[in-house]
Amino acid sequence: MKLKFSRISLLLAFSCVNAPLLCAQSATVTQATANAEQSAEIKEMQKLEDQWSDAIVKRDQYGLELLLSPLYVGISSNGEVTTRNQQIAGLFQRSTDPISMEQRVVSVRMLGDVAVVNGTYIVRHRENGSPLEERGIFTHVFQRVRSNWLCINAQRTLVAQEVPGKQRAEKKKSDAELPFHIPFLHKGDEPATQSGQADVEKNQKQPQ
Repeated sequence: MKLKFSRISLLLAFSCVNAPLLCAQSATVTQATANAEQSAEIKEMQKLEDQWSDAIVKRDQYGLELLLSPLYVGISSNGEVTTRNQQIAGLFQRSTDPISMEQRVVSVRMLGDVAVVNGTYIVRHRENGSPLEERGIFTHVFQRVRSNWLCINAQRTLVAQEVPGKQRAEKKKSDAELPFHIPFLHKGDEPATQSGQADVEKNQKQPQ
């Protein structure tokens, strides 16, 4: 009986000692699996974002139609709301000439047949002949339709906007104005100096 009790005690002690280690290993495996799944999801969505960028730069109507849902609603960085048809029509507006577009996926959240994609973007284009670079963040919501992902909602938030030529000119001009100068300090000293010289001259003219 004592031998049986000792074996049970030993088994319980072994379980208590190794339980934290087993839990830690389980957590590590779970975290690694989650990271692998997130990495696969990011790669999958990055391909869609790259196709989107190529369609915009190349003015590829068919390529954009394959990515946007008929229910698509987009909110641009300046607050303009557009539909799928308006996005496609915008490909042929000559007032805006796309140069390049880069969209980098940062995170993906899967909610069944819906994916919420967050990332950053850089768009370079010519607007009325002038070069313009826009940087910001985006949120794209995709829905799985059969075996394809279609974007149903998009929103961009502007972080920085630059006009390359003007930015360089303004920076050069501002650098020339950097020296710190307070004119009134010098103006205040001049009358005092003149007054002192007048007193010296007056003393020199008085008879001794």
